Amino acid sequence: MSTTNLSIVTPDGTVYEGEADLVSVRSTTGELGILPGHIPLVAPLETSPVRVKTNAGTDLVAVSGGFVEVRPDTVTILAESAERPEEIDKDRAQTAKERAEERLNRAKQEEIDIKRAQLALKRANTRLEVAKQK
Repeated sequence: MSTTNLSIVTPDGTVYEGEADLVSVRSTTGELGILPGHIPLVAPLETSPVRVKTNAGTDLVAVSGGFVEVRPDTVTILAESAERPEEIDKDRAQTAKERAEERLNRAKQEEIDIKRAQLALKRANTRLEVAKQK
């Protein structure tokens, strides 16, 4: 079976690089399953886990925003931030989730930036989902 080369890159450097049988990402328009030989495309990404299927199993990477660029033999994800399961502090992510939920609950009584709190909650939930893979 053929594979595609995957690179997940942030402003801080490369987070993931390797061969993949399938890359699954969530774009702003929906879920994309990218196989080797996929037609070229560029799409903005949601904050969500990226699933990488290889012969060895499935890897998850928590990605916050960015873009995916697909070429027939290469997939490049340019993300604002990305973390592998072993890099995620579960306690810190759980605290961030609780803080974001509390801010959303208080939003009606106070002047809270709802969009910012929703994004923080989404990032925390994504990090917790990926951290379960550890």
